[in-house]
Amino acid sequence: MSLIRRILVTSSIVAAGAAAVAAIVVPANSTAQPRADVTEVVAAADEQPGHMVEDFNYPGAAQILKDKGIILKRGDGHITLAECGSASGLMEIYSRQNASICFRTTGTSGYLTMEIPSVFGVKTSGMDADLKLTAEGESTTVQIDKDTYEPVGETVDPEGREHVLVEIRTSK
Repeated sequence: MSLIRRILVTSSIVAAGAAAVAAIVVPANSTAQPRADVTEVVAAADEQPGHMVEDFNYPGAAQILKDKGIILKRGDGHITLAECGSASGLMEIYSRQNASICFRTTGTSGYLTMEIPSVFGVKTSGMDADLKLTAEGESTTVQIDKDTYEPVGETVDPEGREHVLVEIRTSK
């Protein structure tokens, strides 16, 4: 196609688009009412909810505290509470107060903050884990290889103090 022909075709398309826009827009000095469909679109847009912002708080944490006595705080969604025995590959946290608490891990890494009291052992499955525990104001981090059981907390503490699990970080 020659250059002149391209210019003419482009000009025709621009002119048709401008005419279509002019037909929709109501002139400022006109007494005409806006089209009904435009009014409906504006009204529908005004009724839409605002933007969601992820705060990383654990969903349903209040009910979990009530049902299980553990506090799940914040995470990235890659470590989630699971029913023990519901699937293979779950991480198990052993606690004197709660027997065992299981978590499903997904992705290549994850984190979850919590408060699980009286922790004495952890069994990992499929991922390495770093656990942060506290006892009487002292903090300890334990690294656990994937697919292993490790005694932690009061089991390995020479004083036998109660340890609270406060954070899990996983990686492949």
